[in-house]
Amino acid sequence: MKTLSNSQLTIQVSSHGAELCSIFSNGKEYLWQADPAYWKRHSPVLFPIVGSVWENEYRNEGQKYVLTQHGFARDMDFALISESSNEVRYRLTDSEETRAKYPFPFCLEIGYRIDGKKIEVLWEVRNTGKGILHFQIGAHPAFYYPDFEPETTNRGYFGFDKTEELNYILISEKGCADPNKKYALVLTDGLLPLDTHTFDKDALIMEDSQVKEVTLYNKEKKPYLSLYFDTPLVGLWSPPAKNAPFVCIEPWYGRGDRAYYTGEYKDKDWMQHLAPGEVFNGSYVIEVRE
Repeated sequence: MKTLSNSQLTIQVSSHGAELCSIFSNGKEYLWQADPAYWKRHSPVLFPIVGSVWENEYRNEGQKYVLTQHGFARDMDFALISESSNEVRYRLTDSEETRAKYPFPFCLEIGYRIDGKKIEVLWEVRNTGKGILHFQIGAHPAFYYPDFEPETTNRGYFGFDKTEELNYILISEKGCADPNKKYALVLTDGLLPLDTHTFDKDALIMEDSQVKEVTLYNKEKKPYLSLYFDTPLVGLWSPPAKNAPFVCIEPWYGRGDRAYYTGEYKDKDWMQHLAPGEVFNGSYVIEVRE
């Protein structure tokens, strides 16, 4: 575990999954501490898929492969490649193990940089092969609800950098989406009230770059924590029917299959593509607002 710290913030990062495991500021922990009774992870990196492929199978050039939800990177050990007082960086490259599930040469680097009360999460994907690299990558950080009280229903609010004409889609079956049914995101005074039933139908998935900022507010409508991103999708989630003490804000370059999809992997919705030698760079920022 590596620790980065300044006068306002301390974070911890594990080499397993290159996963952010702690955000400590103002004398308290902001990142969910992975109690398996609710959800056993903190902030996994989703690669080379976001969500699920239909029946946990996909096809590349006609050959069938098995890949479970959110891919394999979150469960693998990364190599530490650099560290300084304010930044740490890890690397994962393809291997015989990964190629059995995902037949593409790649180099994935994950970095974390702190500045004041901000954490910048850095993603780099490099195509080290001779063919086109097809992939998705996403974030899944979980944050404690501010002032969580299990016996009450109010969980605070979400705010966005846009308040009009927002919509979302849902997971329909077997972890896969139904993008043909869109639902209006109904805001109250510009905010989305969060309660014990907000996620009864699982994640709310916002597509098409609708928002670039999500802020979690406390019950008094004061900003608690914000995420800033440039991803085409963002997922909002807390485990359905568990009254969990946390909520996830998930910037994604990709999402799970549409239900019943059996086409080629490269033709999945929201797929990213890299030519040989090409590099993808993505990032998002977490800011403690208190």
